[in-house]
Amino acid sequence: MIEAMLQTHPNDPFLHYALALEWQKEGDLQKAIDLLLELKTLKADYLALYYQLGKMYEAMGQNELAVDSFIDGRRLAKKVGDVKAAGEISEALMMHDIFD
Repeated sequence: MIEAMLQTHPNDPFLHYALALEWQKEGDLQKAIDLLLELKTLKADYLALYYQLGKMYEAMGQNELAVDSFIDGRRLAKKVGDVKAAGEISEALMMHDIFD
């Protein structure tokens, strides 16, 4: 259903995000990652994508890419003043021994 909605509204960032999470639930992490990367190109300020993308990279064993995503997300969270998101992303970075 989300894919059909995305066909009608290809620039809707929430639909990209929701579809990526559906693919994650189905176990197709690469497809989910590809959708989040597409969303990042479409709307780089969609904050939620960075945490999810980082977690998906972790699940794929791509820790450097996970850290890069978390750092980008924390930077954006601080820029827009989202203290909660910045804290959650900082916790994810601590799991990679990155503190600051």
